[in-house]
Amino acid sequence: MWSLSDEALVAGLAAGDQGAATAFVRRFQARVFGLAVTMVGDRAVAEEIAQEAFTRAWRHAGAYDARRGRVTTWLLSITRNLAIDHLRAKRTEPLDPDAIGDAERAMWATAARSAATPGDGETDELRAMLGDLPGEQRRALLLAALFGYTAREIGAIEQIPLGTAKTRIRAAMRKLGRDTPGRDDERRRGGMR
Repeated sequence: MWSLSDEALVAGLAAGDQGAATAFVRRFQARVFGLAVTMVGDRAVAEEIAQEAFTRAWRHAGAYDARRGRVTTWLLSITRNLAIDHLRAKRTEPLDPDAIGDAERAMWATAARSAATPGDGETDELRAMLGDLPGEQRRALLLAALFGYTAREIGAIEQIPLGTAKTRIRAAMRKLGRDTPGRDDERRRGGMR
């Protein structure tokens, strides 16, 4: 089972193949848990999020479409959304400004560990692109993407006007989009807007 492609494992998962399900979890468990613990900062909660992410992947494996993205991207998106839901539920607790820096450092450490995973050159590329962003843009993007904060909330956290928060997020997204190989070609064909 270890030699099967990610797509083949998802197909096996959709078909109810227990061997494929086991191989799928083993292949992705470190990345899913790593993302969850990076986002929520609590290992016990991260375990619950990871378990729910795999459960949702199993339930929706039949709907996976390789044309819309890689299996890793699909699974980590599920994990990210679950972590954001958890963080939003806790939103009544004030955000410690040091937590942003801690989360950013943890994100870099997780990315460095993931970079050691064979066949995942995209991680190195993404890490380099994020590293090239100015600190305030990277922080705004981190707050939006990892913590699920709105531009208005980011403005309050960073003590900046709403427009500035939006501009920082948009500028970071533009820089990441422009620097991603193949994106310009995709835009010209009408695939991304």
